[in-house]
Amino acid sequence: MNISILGVLPWRELKLAADTDTRTFIVSTFMERIYGSGAANLVSLLIMVTAFASVFALLMGYSRVPYAAAKDGNYFAAFARVHEKHRIPHVSLLALGAVAVFFCFLRLQDVIAALVVIRILVQFLVQTVGLIVLRTSRPEVERPFRMWLYPLPALLSSAAFVFVLVSRPNFQKEVRYAVVLVLLGSIIFLLRSWRQKEWPFTVPSI
Repeated sequence: MNISILGVLPWRELKLAADTDTRTFIVSTFMERIYGSGAANLVSLLIMVTAFASVFALLMGYSRVPYAAAKDGNYFAAFARVHEKHRIPHVSLLALGAVAVFFCFLRLQDVIAALVVIRILVQFLVQTVGLIVLRTSRPEVERPFRMWLYPLPALLSSAAFVFVLVSRPNFQKEVRYAVVLVLLGSIIFLLRSWRQKEWPFTVPSI
């Protein structure tokens, strides 16, 4: 797709368009250059329909995550409610919709940057570190999958993620957001574990 666009819109022209509003509808400009304004309008409409369908599917799918966590007792009980008529987790769906509406008032570039950094720190790096800690502290635990050349892939992925983080301009701001989320999540987890007498507050059996 990129090769096709560059064959019609030279990179020098795209570089000049990066400082204008044209950068937001490059594909439409590409179609207009080949087939005229009618094709450009049609492609713009299809892009909007596709974007709406993507957001709709993600919203419906991700609303099941807090619902499933609440059903297992790992999240707020209100998110486990199911609508009597439509049989959907309406509380979770409305909550995620409200969050999505809030983010619409922020710059898309800032939202994407924050989400990438937060996901790298909260999910990818933590998973890699957790794997190494588990293999070191609990070598007897049965694991259904094996990592070839362990721990080299884990160390390489961690180094790559760290490089992505520090190579971003003003990455410290997004890192602070991620650290705040990790701290809040840790506090909520510890409070829940303390109330339910689970790890690390389990009472040792005599």
